[in-house]
Amino acid sequence: MESNEYREQRLASMRALKEMGFEPYGAKFDHTDLKIVRETFVEGASARVAGRLLMIRKMGKMNFATMNDGTDRFQLIFKRDELSETQFAAFKQLNLGDIIGVEGTLFTTQKGEKSVIVKEMTMLAKALEQPPEKFHGLVDQEEKYRRRYVDLMTNDDSRNRFFMRSEIIKETRKYLWSRGFHEVETPILQSQAGGAAAKPFHTRFNALDQDMVLRIAPELYLKRLIVGGMNKVFELGKDFRNEGIDRSHNPEFTVCEIYEAYGDRTSMEAIMEGLLPHLCDTVVGKRQIEYGEEKEIIDFTPPYRRVAYRDLVKELMGEDWFGLDFATQLAKAKEIAQAREVNLELDGVDTELMLTHEIYDKIIEKGLRQPTFVTRLPHEFVPLAKACKDDPSLVDVFEFVVAGRELCPGYTEQNDPLEQRKALEHQAGEDTEKIDEDFISALECGMPPTGGLGFGVDRLVMLLTGMDGIRDVVLFPQMKKA
Repeated sequence: MESNEYREQRLASMRALKEMGFEPYGAKFDHTDLKIVRETFVEGASARVAGRLLMIRKMGKMNFATMNDGTDRFQLIFKRDELSETQFAAFKQLNLGDIIGVEGTLFTTQKGEKSVIVKEMTMLAKALEQPPEKFHGLVDQEEKYRRRYVDLMTNDDSRNRFFMRSEIIKETRKYLWSRGFHEVETPILQSQAGGAAAKPFHTRFNALDQDMVLRIAPELYLKRLIVGGMNKVFELGKDFRNEGIDRSHNPEFTVCEIYEAYGDRTSMEAIMEGLLPHLCDTVVGKRQIEYGEEKEIIDFTPPYRRVAYRDLVKELMGEDWFGLDFATQLAKAKEIAQAREVNLELDGVDTELMLTHEIYDKIIEKGLRQPTFVTRLPHEFVPLAKACKDDPSLVDVFEFVVAGRELCPGYTEQNDPLEQRKALEHQAGEDTEKIDEDFISALECGMPPTGGLGFGVDRLVMLLTGMDGIRDVVLFPQMKKA
């Protein structure tokens, strides 16, 4: 039947229920979660449960239904001799997707299935739309993202994944609080974007009569708090970048940024080596995660590998790479790319730095499957970090890479205001108005040596749930208007 025919049928059954005295959209209903009912099951005990009907079998005097309340699924038994005439007639008007409350007796069938023999039924919400595929779930992937509510009501795996996301966020907060960090909130509406090189979303603040941007990172405000004497802070919230959408990027995304006074890069490495096993142990239940369609095993048992950026390049391109002239480097890069069937974007690449990083980005990083701290990156890439003492062309940072993707960077933060100004001026070029003068002023008040990191919560959830697409772990991902 067409969807409008299903709707007419359901409207007719709703009218029939009203005539029997059943309000189709009920009120508060005291009940026990099905998960708890199953865990505390006592044969013959009374139970009050509520949920959505996933299956209905109308078989005469003995009828069956399956209820799902988001915590578990449970069988309901509607017997003619256990219900009043009106109640039994009302059951005949139920449809898949309806939400009901029932009171009854716990019973185990001959096949060993725990059930509720229904004594009384209450309508809580009539579903006017036909469920997809008789509650086998949405098939079209894009439809899952657009109509997440239908995906959640029909797909236990999807719903459990988002419950796990919630637990990951909760345990992240608990881990940091237990180590003396304080959670703070900094502005999402900012007068200028800072803390990263990204294109912001623009808006207008009418009350102040000025243009604003949605933040691309909370970093500069969090460092102001370090200056102010809040020595261990973190923020878990939304950032916005007006850039592309792909399997690992969504313009609106959740981040956790952490800063620790009197720390450095190694302090941040220690946080990641402690946090990830904690999340595996408390939320996932194991440290070996099956990731992606290939079910690749990612082992989050520390310690994690630490390797310098240049050493990784030399492993692939040869020990002499950084001593070669640019023309030779370019020829060698093309040869490696062809052999590995990788498309390097070389148009406009005219320096060793740019060429090397294209090789790192397209080949080397993707080959780092197990958790790895890539350290000592070129200074040009990280203007907010401190230079390595033994080589000012490098910065004392790490990129934490898992399954071929960067999960987070971690820094020994730059706390010299004069050096910080130079780096920001170099980054801004002629757009000197992009320099946050108030942030420089804060640094000039004196910021202690500090370690900092920021990780994408969405990417972390992807890793720990084994998903390789960000839209599978974001409840309402950004979509082009249908």
